[in-house]
Amino acid sequence: MDAFLQFLDGGLLRLHWWQLVLATLALTHVTIASVTIFLHRCQAHRALDVHPAVSHFFRAWLWLTTGMQTRDWVAVHRKHHAKCETAEDPHSPQIKGLRKVLWQGAELYIEERANKETLERYSRGTPDDWIEHKLYGRWVWHGCGVMLIADFLMFGVAGIAVWGVQMLWIPFFAAGVINGVAHFYGYRNYDCPDASANISPLGLLIGGEELHNNHHTFPTSAKLSNKWFEFDIGWVYIRALEILGLAKVLRKAPVPKVQSSLGATPQPIDLHTLQTLINNRYDLLARFAREIKREFRAELEKLRLPAADHARFAGLKRWLRKDVEAIPEPQRRTLQDLLAQSSMLHTVVEMRTELANIWQQTSASREQMLVRLQDWIARAEASGIRALHEMAARIRGYVPTPA
Repeated sequence: MDAFLQFLDGGLLRLHWWQLVLATLALTHVTIASVTIFLHRCQAHRALDVHPAVSHFFRAWLWLTTGMQTRDWVAVHRKHHAKCETAEDPHSPQIKGLRKVLWQGAELYIEERANKETLERYSRGTPDDWIEHKLYGRWVWHGCGVMLIADFLMFGVAGIAVWGVQMLWIPFFAAGVINGVAHFYGYRNYDCPDASANISPLGLLIGGEELHNNHHTFPTSAKLSNKWFEFDIGWVYIRALEILGLAKVLRKAPVPKVQSSLGATPQPIDLHTLQTLINNRYDLLARFAREIKREFRAELEKLRLPAADHARFAGLKRWLRKDVEAIPEPQRRTLQDLLAQSSMLHTVVEMRTELANIWQQTSASREQMLVRLQDWIARAEASGIRALHEMAARIRGYVPTPA
């Protein structure tokens, strides 16, 4: 009887409380690694290939700890990218509200998973073998039951709490925090079209998924950290697997290289320049946004506006990086009022929109796009506006990415 009570108290491992906490964090971290490396970067975006043994480990672990099938997760996630921030996005906080996505993200996933059209359209290339059909797909939630038994045997009664944390980890952090908070708050390195943001420069707790704006800008990149101060622990694991011959990285985000234009002969604006600009468009727009904000602050001081107008216009700072059409109507009217008082800001905002339209008009030929780019650079260099000079110089300075 005493032996049985001792077993209930500590299980086979008989860990101290702090060891139990560390063990729980380690188990949940394996689940996070399985989601970010296998489901997300490997399966959904084909940024890397992994060895069949690694693939089967991840599939088995996810069956034990989440009950999620690869096909379902990949289909829902791919639809999120295809329909991001629209009414068809399965879990956009911009549409459904942050509170709903944060606290009911798992329910939104389950709801979309039941959509047969989503699965048929977006799940291509996912595992379709015997074990998927006969085990993972047939006995979906039984894996979680096996994990409950394993936790109880390892940790005793405390194992039930460990299991509870494991079951809640992905619904909260992946379905809630990443799908919700990372489309609402944070910093943005790149001006990609959706609302994605980097929650933290240190991608530790959620396997690197914290760097969500980086991911939405370069979705097929196996590495999510792009700036020198960012850290993606998922990339560390991928590199370790690659060194061991268990993974192969297929794609990484391009790293912009810019040569100094100081004292140099201006580079000709040709089709190579156009292609290099398109490859680096998100980097350029992010820098353009910073330049606009700098000009905006200086112009507000120059205009010497009444206090009420100054306060009203100051609130526009967060909207200056957006296309005018994407700005809510009240802020758009305020912006128009400001631009009517500043021809310089009017020119900068207008030319920012023109620049983005060069590569967004897919019906235009490469030659037509080139003519528009040459005209834009000529007008920017002749404008006498520092922000436009900086952008023109950066476009000329981008080093072409090797094919």
